[in-house]
Amino acid sequence: MDTLRQDLRYAIRTLSRNSGFTAVAVVCLALGIGVNTTMFSVVNALMLRPLPYREPAQLVALYETNPKDGQFDNNWSFPDFFDMREQSSAFEGAAAHYSRFFTVTGGTEAEGVEGEVVTPTIFRILGIRPVLGRDFAAEEEQAGKEHVVLLGHGFWERRFAGDKAVVGKTLLLNGEAYTVIGVMPPRFSIDLEQIWVPMALNPGVEHRGSHYMDVIARLKPGTTIDQASKDVNAIAVGLQGLYPRTNTGTGATARSLREEMLPGEVRLVVWVMFGAVCFVLLIACANVANLLLARASSREREMAVRTALGARRFRIVRQLLTESVLIGLMGGVLGVGVAYAGLKAMIANIPLALPFWMVFDIDLKVLLFTLAVGLLTGVIFGLAPALQASRANLQASLKEGGRGSGSSAHRSRLRSGLVVAEVALSLVLLIGASLMVKSFLHMRSANTGFDSSNALTTRVYLGGDKYEAFSTRVSIFEQILERVRTVPGVTNVAAVSNIPLSGSTNNSSFQVEGQPVVLGEVPAASQRAVTATYFETMRIPLTGRSFTDREMRDSTPVIIVNKTLAARYWPGQEAIGKRLRMSTDSTRPWLTVVGIAPDIRMREITSGPESQVYLPYALVPNRTMAFIVRTNGDPTNLIGAVRAEVRAVDPTLPLIEVQTLERLVALSFWENELYGKMFGTFGIVALLLAAVGVYGVMAYAVAQRTHEIGVRMALGAQAGDVFRMVVGRGLALAAAGLAIGLVGAFAITRLLTGVLYNVEATDPVVFISIALLLAAVAAVASWAPARRATRVDPLVALRYD
Repeated sequence: MDTLRQDLRYAIRTLSRNSGFTAVAVVCLALGIGVNTTMFSVVNALMLRPLPYREPAQLVALYETNPKDGQFDNNWSFPDFFDMREQSSAFEGAAAHYSRFFTVTGGTEAEGVEGEVVTPTIFRILGIRPVLGRDFAAEEEQAGKEHVVLLGHGFWERRFAGDKAVVGKTLLLNGEAYTVIGVMPPRFSIDLEQIWVPMALNPGVEHRGSHYMDVIARLKPGTTIDQASKDVNAIAVGLQGLYPRTNTGTGATARSLREEMLPGEVRLVVWVMFGAVCFVLLIACANVANLLLARASSREREMAVRTALGARRFRIVRQLLTESVLIGLMGGVLGVGVAYAGLKAMIANIPLALPFWMVFDIDLKVLLFTLAVGLLTGVIFGLAPALQASRANLQASLKEGGRGSGSSAHRSRLRSGLVVAEVALSLVLLIGASLMVKSFLHMRSANTGFDSSNALTTRVYLGGDKYEAFSTRVSIFEQILERVRTVPGVTNVAAVSNIPLSGSTNNSSFQVEGQPVVLGEVPAASQRAVTATYFETMRIPLTGRSFTDREMRDSTPVIIVNKTLAARYWPGQEAIGKRLRMSTDSTRPWLTVVGIAPDIRMREITSGPESQVYLPYALVPNRTMAFIVRTNGDPTNLIGAVRAEVRAVDPTLPLIEVQTLERLVALSFWENELYGKMFGTFGIVALLLAAVGVYGVMAYAVAQRTHEIGVRMALGAQAGDVFRMVVGRGLALAAAGLAIGLVGAFAITRLLTGVLYNVEATDPVVFISIALLLAAVAAVASWAPARRATRVDPLVALRYD
């Protein structure tokens, strides 16, 4: 222990005397360790930290499946869930939930709130208790007893000012009175909702073919996920025989809730980014190792003196490693600050609210990771220089003015090898980053099929019994359209059930006239209900025509289909005039095709062509409609006027999710934008570190070869010859690194194939461009040492030895 304290004191003195070297080394490591700590914090939050539930490993998500339809994670219908819950023996309990929007009234202003309708046992299954009051009782899933509500903590603080006497008070939801029975813990939510109401179980009146509920369950002790999957699938197979019309081909499966919280694509990107920052750390370590090798040359005499005085080689190596580890720990401390800033910047670039379990912070696990990385990097970058420095040639090193032993040649090769490795790693990282950035740029410029400029979007929800009648809904929405159309600056306005790229869609089965339906293979299409001016407002060109106002009023059985559906079911034929039925129910009317729309990106910007249909709103009058307000200027200037016109129709109707259409489109690929920014940041850091590495090696080489350069110039070598010699050496090292890096990049970037959009993982333009960029950086980094070499005075250089 005394020896360790002695080593530490000596290391601190030594590093303090060489503050410039220490500062550069610590900053290099802080960048490398900082980005690693940032990414480990992300990995920790998304994949390592247990979910904040009771025994989270026992929680599973249940899905219905239908491989013939390509559905492997379908929602449950109410009757299927009810039968599964009653028959399954694999679970302690199973619960269902689905999102529902509520209009909250009774205060100074109507408010739209996202809510969740849940079966009463869901919170006991999760192991979450209210901080005030109680959760739902079993009898509150019975029809007529479900008018109770649990409040989210944030909603309680905002709406009730944190009143602890809130339990027992009444809240008006969609015009109906609900009794507040409790308040949930801070930040808790299942799907970013703010209130919860119990689900009234009445399977007899629900349609078995309507799939809209998510299901979670808790495994019984000793039951595995595989056993649970077999159990629920056996029940699903039994339901196929009982209900062939709706359940043919339908199975079921169970999956870990932890894994289902994060899509596989996101997991892949996170791990790839973690690998990328490991490359950054290796580049930083190579830089610091090069600095230590250069410093070892100046310490050869010191090491020789210590050896002559009886110090063993192990003792010298330990002393030098102590210095390296100390540098690593200082880099780790500074790296925590870098990580903190990195996390703040990342969170600032996330435009949406995060799930309550997704907390990006620096906890004890992250700090221990940083400590381990600091210690490990200290050993990694310090071991080779320590071994080299302790191998000093005693006689040569003790000569007055001696330039060192023959080990300097070996040290030079090691330094060159480290630079080659830096360039190779930087190339792989920069190519991967460039592919992600290029993918994001392609997404941003992708043709969505509609014009998003100068348009405002918002949703209006008609809740409560007073809007139960279809005719009332149609009338209210028509009044809103007419009033908003009169607002100065509005050029057009329309409404649609689900606006493209909003994250929600509605798939409906259909039947084509003259084409019999095979049981279990019913075709489906993404369905939207629209008003007559929808295509004009969205600037979507049509073949044929749009709906007329009269067809809207009279609920005329007409329909508009997209090109993909028309080509799939009427290949080589004129689709206009054909008929289809938006159901397999023979009592439903046939709808005549009056127009063909282009393929619109409905689900996400990267989605491929799919069958899409548009119906007159009067045929399917939903409670919720999204409005698109086309303007002749900045649409945000009209938010207040649009809100006033909606209130003039009904003061209890709030505007929901008011935003520009351009922002809505941008939100559809915000994850990819974030990936691109993070990869780009890592790439820039790697590029800077690689430039520093090349510069350091070439500057050291010039210093070591000062005598040689003087001899060359004394014998007639021109400044240009010396300049080309130095730059050529730098480019030769870069070329070796580029060759290795290109091979590595060709293999590694294939991991990105699943997350790239309209970009090949082996895009030759990216590969060549980045290779040329790194070659240019190497040339620039070699320029200053080369210029210094051309200014060597031969007489001074000849006396350098």
